[in-house]
Amino acid sequence: MRRHSCFGFLFCGIFLPGILSFPQTNTSIDCDSLLPNYEAEPQTSAPPYIIAVSFDNFEPGNEIQVTLEALGGAGFKGFNLQAREIDGDVPVGTFKITDPNTKGLECHNMTNSAVSHANSDVKQKVTTTWIAPHDARELQFIATVVQNLENFWVGIQSKTLTPTHAGSVNGTGKSKRKVCSE
Repeated sequence: MRRHSCFGFLFCGIFLPGILSFPQTNTSIDCDSLLPNYEAEPQTSAPPYIIAVSFDNFEPGNEIQVTLEALGGAGFKGFNLQAREIDGDVPVGTFKITDPNTKGLECHNMTNSAVSHANSDVKQKVTTTWIAPHDARELQFIATVVQNLENFWVGIQSKTLTPTHAGSVNGTGKSKRKVCSE
C-alpha cells in the first residue's frame, strides 16, 4: 500500500501541474512574430491589458519603468514584452529584470532585449525597467499577453516614446554624435 501512495504522489507531482496550468517549459513566444508556439489563434477583441511607461521622452541610457497590467482582474499567465522602433520589427534597448515574475530573453543575439514570464502563476501586474540604447528613434513597447492556452492577445502597444535629442539621430537611426568607449 505504501508503494502505491508513493507512486500516486509522484504522478501528481510530475503530471498534474502541466495538465492544469500554462506549461512552463514548452511554451515560448517568438521574438519576431510575438506568437506563442501553439496552435490557437490570437484574440481580435480589445485586450484587457495595458502597457504603462514612466516617461514620454528618453535619452540614451535613460531607465524607463514599464508596467504590464491586467484591467478588471483579467489576470495573465504568460507574456513577451519588447521595445521596438515605430514600424520596426527588431527589439531595441535592454531590460533590467526587477520583478521576480519576469526573466530576460535573448532576441537577435541581444541579451535581455525582451522580457517574459518567469513562471505560470496568474499575474495582475508586472513591472520592469528598460534601458534606452544610444541610437533609437521613436518607439513603442509591444507585447503578447497570454491569459490561458485559448486566450491571448498579440501586438498590445504602449504610447509612443520620443527621444529628446531627435536632432542627434539621422535617417538611418544611427547617432551623429561620437561614442566614446573606455
